Amino acid sequence: MYLEHFGLTEPPFRITPHTDFFFDGANRGATLDALVYAIAHDEGIVKISGEVGSGKTMLCRVLMERLPANVTLIYLANPSLSREDILYAIADELHLDIPANARPSAVLRALQNHLIMSFGEGRQVVVLIDEAHAMPAETLEEIRLLSNLETNHHKLLQLALFGQPELNDILARPDMRQLKERITHNFNLEPLVRNDIASYLDFRMRAAGYRGPSVFSAAAIKLIERSSRGLTRRINILADKALLAAFSAGSHQIGAKEARAAIKDCDFSKATYADKTLRREPAVIGAGILSLGALIGAAWLLLAPSTTPAPPHPTHAIVPAVAPASTATNNIPGVASEPASLLPPTPQIPTSQLSPPVQSRLEAGRLWLEQAPDNHWLIQLFAADADRPQEIAAFLKKVTASTLDMNDIHIYQSALSGKIRYGIVYGEYPTEAAAKSAIAGLPMALRANKPYPRQVSRLR
Repeated sequence: MYLEHFGLTEPPFRITPHTDFFFDGANRGATLDALVYAIAHDEGIVKISGEVGSGKTMLCRVLMERLPANVTLIYLANPSLSREDILYAIADELHLDIPANARPSAVLRALQNHLIMSFGEGRQVVVLIDEAHAMPAETLEEIRLLSNLETNHHKLLQLALFGQPELNDILARPDMRQLKERITHNFNLEPLVRNDIASYLDFRMRAAGYRGPSVFSAAAIKLIERSSRGLTRRINILADKALLAAFSAGSHQIGAKEARAAIKDCDFSKATYADKTLRREPAVIGAGILSLGALIGAAWLLLAPSTTPAPPHPTHAIVPAVAPASTATNNIPGVASEPASLLPPTPQIPTSQLSPPVQSRLEAGRLWLEQAPDNHWLIQLFAADADRPQEIAAFLKKVTASTLDMNDIHIYQSALSGKIRYGIVYGEYPTEAAAKSAIAGLPMALRANKPYPRQVSRLR
């Protein structure tokens, strides 16, 4: 209703997750990077907790897009699964041929055989479990047992638990100590503080096409902070109602009057954070980011050539766990364990072993990436670790032999979460839909590698 009034191309404050509207401020982006690293590098069970409406589902959706193409994702959204049902659910998602009357032990055996086969093919299976706090205790125990599926050196199944703070209370019980000991990383989504809320509101407006000055006044943001308690779902609801109030009044500015009208129209639960202090100093946020940086930095140190040789990246095989020497549970968004000065610099990608054609396209790719708009889309064709330059050269030859226009082929370099990699991408499209449509027209030989759309901003 108010889209044209504010010059918007789509609603900016929908409460359904839309990954183009992922806000990477307030520690969210750093949390995502560390989460990608922890899951992709065989780090055991990972737990993500946060209040109702704190953005867990959005984080999960973006994570699903960010993981490499060789990962087989299983998303379980039903928290009421029984101990046996969760085995059947995973088997069903993997399209295993299981008889209807099969015993749980037979299902587990078939699942293990499939995971071993996937490991041999260089594929990693990741299970994302939503609403884990509502799962029965025996189902959580089955999750612990599933985490034991492994070869001599590798986990066969990676598990990530998403849940409300009640999940932490459940895991604190004595009968849950074995499961808790297998959780190697804890991520906590904290509520946004006032400065973060201002940035969040402005980001969402501009992601929806707004090009004018900031719409929300300081007085409105103060009221939204107080009523939303920093929870992104509440912020979205209040902002949407405030925009509607401004539209009805013919105004292009959200002030205290519009914010109060939005708050009056809401009936938020007072139970959320009833006994917690919401006002957190910005230093706390900074500490969380620093701690995440320490995790990624420590991982880079372990992967550097001067220490233990780097394990293969999950694009080609499931890798062994890489963890700091102290394997105690890491509360990622907590107090920083190292000062920023101790963090290693971003690793530089060696190019001396690259073939001349790859080096030439890599240099051209740098120039292209500097100019490509962040919101444009492209097709990710291939990616490989920096210690496997021959695979990039071999795939480039395959692309050269295809019917694709080589002017639209770009090679880039990245060090996401400390992991050194090369990638080959194709084309440049204004929307994700256009990129997906173009994938269908790729040569069969390239489609066999399961290309997928990716936004330019994700390469930087």
